[in-house]
Amino acid sequence: MCDPIEKFDFRPLSSIDVLKGNAIELELAIRIVLRIVLVLELDDELQVSQINWKSCSLQCNSDSSGSHPNPGSRLTTYMGCWALHSLAVVLGRLASYYYAENRVTTHRCMCLSHMCSVQAPMCGKGIAAMSSFLPATTESIALAIEAKDPSESISILYRVLDDPSSSPEALRMKEQAITNLTEFLRKENRAENLRSLLTQLRPFFSLIPKAKTAKIVRGIIDTVAKIPGTSDLQIALCKEMVQWTRDEKRTFLRQRVEARLAALLMENKEYSEALTLLNGLIKEVRRLDDKLLLVDIDLLESKLHFSLRNLPKAKAGLTAARTAANAIYVPPAQQGAIDLQSGILHAEEKDYKTAYSYFYEAFESFNALEDPKAVFSLKYMLLCKIMVSQADDVAGIISSKAGLQYVGPDLDAMKAVADAHSKRSLNLFEIALRDYKAQLEEDAIVHRHLSSLYDTLLEQNLCRLIEPFSRVEIAHIAELIELPVDHVERKLSQLILDKKFAGTLDQGAGCLVIFDDPKTDAIYPATLETISNVGKVVDSLYVRSAKIMT
Repeated sequence: MCDPIEKFDFRPLSSIDVLKGNAIELELAIRIVLRIVLVLELDDELQVSQINWKSCSLQCNSDSSGSHPNPGSRLTTYMGCWALHSLAVVLGRLASYYYAENRVTTHRCMCLSHMCSVQAPMCGKGIAAMSSFLPATTESIALAIEAKDPSESISILYRVLDDPSSSPEALRMKEQAITNLTEFLRKENRAENLRSLLTQLRPFFSLIPKAKTAKIVRGIIDTVAKIPGTSDLQIALCKEMVQWTRDEKRTFLRQRVEARLAALLMENKEYSEALTLLNGLIKEVRRLDDKLLLVDIDLLESKLHFSLRNLPKAKAGLTAARTAANAIYVPPAQQGAIDLQSGILHAEEKDYKTAYSYFYEAFESFNALEDPKAVFSLKYMLLCKIMVSQADDVAGIISSKAGLQYVGPDLDAMKAVADAHSKRSLNLFEIALRDYKAQLEEDAIVHRHLSSLYDTLLEQNLCRLIEPFSRVEIAHIAELIELPVDHVERKLSQLILDKKFAGTLDQGAGCLVIFDDPKTDAIYPATLETISNVGKVVDSLYVRSAKIMT
């Protein structure tokens, strides 16, 4: 008798685009399943536990006559594993095939459906319809995680999200699939795919609670932020989501996305648009009394005004953030951000000792969370030590247990500046600025304070060098201080105008003429004081005489 499997028409498999060359592997899977259905009676002999789905190996005995694969065959590729796992393709074919006098019975289809947890309504769908998605199950996600090729993992997870099932278990599996998919896309730097994923998930968001929707949306936006060079994309993405949340009346999510958008606009130096957005958002959030979000927005407003060099408003924003934070429990990361901003504002007012204590508190918070911001807090701590002429403490802080965790270019840059300051060497200072340009000059906060420190060091060194001379060549001073002549000449003229010393520049001879400090005569101020006192006495006598006359 002819094997009924031979009557099965496998030719349409090669015409299905989604198979991508895996039609042979899929045929192998179908042959295995058909062998189970036809050769074994699927009564109580074959249990689900006998099938090792993870390794895709069928552990059962059967008559494997002929050269075709038997149930003990092993599938190696993703497409074959998927076909054997879901069986949706097979079920679609089995439901419409006649085996001479032996039609595929409902009993056999139901047994097969039970084995792979496929719902009965899915069994009647054809191969084309069923090949576009995978069931949202733990096994499907496991297949994606175990796939060797990231592109293959991404493809599997997209198919899981296409599953039309809306059961609680399926929704939970889809949430897990979204988490895994965003991570795979981040590793592949596929920011545009993450953007389109948010659009694709909008129907799914209508099936889950709003709180979970907010978590997923913010998670995907955070994931995009981890991909370098995506500032413009993040802004466009946030604007799209703000519009969608307005249309869907999701106020809670919209406010948080708008806060994120304002932060991105500030980083992109679009201060006017960011300030307009924040002003409206602050009024709305204060009316709703959402303290936690209000802390973030007030802190963001403080940073924005600081970037605009409006120190009073920056301090007012920070005070508002602290006031709101005192009324609620603030997460350590948020408290660290508040302390970091406090330190920055105190450093701007030259109160470096207070700033150091705030930076230390911020470092403790970020270090406990293993947050990357910890290295910036430590960097600013070292900056404060340098600015208060305690550069010798820098090496000790870096070599401490906490400092050793963050050894890298940022700390090396501060150590180089500290060494230059200790040696009062402007040449070493400029070498440090040149070698660590990204860490020193591109950090606006560090650059601002180091510029002030450089000017102070330059003034001190010039005053010390010219002190023994009454007339000296500018070129000689430049040689001693190891700086260009034009740079030294420009600084000397500035010091003369600021009356830091008495002198003049003889540009024709290229010399600096230093005058002796004029000696003040003590008689002149004493005479002025005497005249002032006499005037007071006369005024007092006049008042008394006026009283007597009346």
